[in-house]
Amino acid sequence: MDSLKLLAHPIRLRIVHAMGGGRLLTTAQLCARIPEASKATVYRHIDLLVNGGILEVAEEHRVRGAVERHYRLCQDRAAVGAGVVRTLTPEDHRQAFATATTALLAEFNAYLDREEADPVADQVGYRQHALWLSPAELAELIGELRAAIVPRLANSPGPERAQYLLSPIHFPVEAPQQPAGRPAIGTGP
Repeated sequence: MDSLKLLAHPIRLRIVHAMGGGRLLTTAQLCARIPEASKATVYRHIDLLVNGGILEVAEEHRVRGAVERHYRLCQDRAAVGAGVVRTLTPEDHRQAFATATTALLAEFNAYLDREEADPVADQVGYRQHALWLSPAELAELIGELRAAIVPRLANSPGPERAQYLLSPIHFPVEAPQQPAGRPAIGTGP
């Protein structure tokens, strides 16, 4: 199964989110992060991610006669490449976006369900901004966002760090306007 199909499921996407930042987690720890899914469901999705090369076994320990595995994210396999994105149909994009937003909503609900959740203190944000951008300005903005985000992807867990889910989403909400005096294609005499 390719990376797109593996990541196009809300539970598997949440597992990938949990594994970010070089974390090593056990299946039990992942089950605790996704309490609304049964243990069998989480185990099945971990198995699919391991078989697909997105997760790997980093360590194994014997615990009370059983083998406890710690998994690690294979970051290079946990992304969908630009070449694949160019081949997606509009329906593929709808499905990928629906999966991402479903996983985002589940993560947000899990956060709010925690007893210590404090959206103000945690600086939770979910604003949307409608910007007017040319293609060059959009490319520049995406580059600036990448420059700010990519170095922080290497951050490891620490006593003063909390893991945050950052989900930049951008798409045009209307077609570019035609310059004055020029008819739109197909509307001329």
